Amino acid sequence: MTEPTEPTAGVSRRKFFSGSAALAGAGGMALGVAGALASGAAASAPTEPVSDVERMAARATLSYPFYGEHQGGIDTPPQDHLVFTAFDVTATSPTELQLVLAKWSAAMAEMTSGAPVGKVEPGREQAIPGDTGEATDMGPQGLTLTLGFGPSLFDDRFGLAPFKPADFAQLPAMAGESLDPALTGGDLCIQACANDPQVAYHAVRNLARMARTMVKTKWTVLGFGRASAGANQTTPRNLMGFKDGTRNVKDAVDLDAHVWVGEEAGQPWMVGGSYLVARKIHMLIETWDEDTIGDQQSIFGRTKGEGAPLSGTREHDVPDFHATVAGAPAIAPDSHIALVAHENNGGTKILRRGYNFTDGLDAVGRLDAGLMFLSFQKNPEQFATLQRKLGSSDRLNEYIRHVGSGVFAVPAGLPAAGSYYGKEFFA
Repeated sequence: MTEPTEPTAGVSRRKFFSGSAALAGAGGMALGVAGALASGAAASAPTEPVSDVERMAARATLSYPFYGEHQGGIDTPPQDHLVFTAFDVTATSPTELQLVLAKWSAAMAEMTSGAPVGKVEPGREQAIPGDTGEATDMGPQGLTLTLGFGPSLFDDRFGLAPFKPADFAQLPAMAGESLDPALTGGDLCIQACANDPQVAYHAVRNLARMARTMVKTKWTVLGFGRASAGANQTTPRNLMGFKDGTRNVKDAVDLDAHVWVGEEAGQPWMVGGSYLVARKIHMLIETWDEDTIGDQQSIFGRTKGEGAPLSGTREHDVPDFHATVAGAPAIAPDSHIALVAHENNGGTKILRRGYNFTDGLDAVGRLDAGLMFLSFQKNPEQFATLQRKLGSSDRLNEYIRHVGSGVFAVPAGLPAAGSYYGKEFFA
């Protein structure tokens, strides 16, 4: 297997990261690496395990196809763990950026199949390992890697303005924000999701490592538990103890209507893609924990145990926003579910794919924890429409702060080995 730090024999690391010779090496590497994995990245459907050992083995060997109409990690059933990282590009030429995208695409295909991105133990003692090795023998663990382009990538540095999707810009300022510039924006992003945290971490670590002279990490969030449900998944809970994602987008009809981009973006490379909104939301855990159960349920509009709307008795009962109790609305108009319900927003829906996170303690000794909110939609305005409403009216705002933010254009999936994300930019 060719080591990712050296695309061809006799080509130095310095030459690999510069000039037309480097680009030729990247193209060859992308074709060779991706070709070797074309048959290895097919999804497996393990039989129902009958023991803990078999269950763990099934999770380890689970893999999702890398090539296809859409990128993985969007309509894929959410895995247990997340590493989200935004990068700024420090490359100084289109050729260098092209090289990064070609290398990353090939490496993403390898890692989602469970393969390393180079030799973990080279034959020479003086050789540097091509792969850092911490995921060796762990299997793919359902790993998906989703790449996105930030609006800033389409500035005048690389001549990409003609490829910028229509109306693609940073999210507007909204009520309820307290954004940290260090947790905002980015030229590129990688969303790594897997059923083992070390596999997700390994993937992002190695992508950053192989492009360290061309990109720098801007911000990152590690999610330890999914906070949204996909098709055929039970609904998880957020760190406030409430079920999250009961009414999430799950079927193909809604995905086509609300998630997958069509011709409206004005860019062929975005057809079949989506837009990723990333928001790091800090929860005021200690304050929330002192609130009464009645107020907590009124804020969400659902019961805490069952997750039923306050107008019903079971989690999946359709909320009745006209129902009353003792003459008052059963579900308060300023409750979270009332404000985001598609019935109350002209049919607007988004695909939520968030994760819980914790970063220890903040500067004043409180728990630094909350929700890494991730959503996919065919137009960022879908998110902005809902968030403007939430920011101005949601009673939950007393207990949360939006501290990080980014929006990214997620291109369509790669059709086959040898292709790479952004290839259209450099034709």
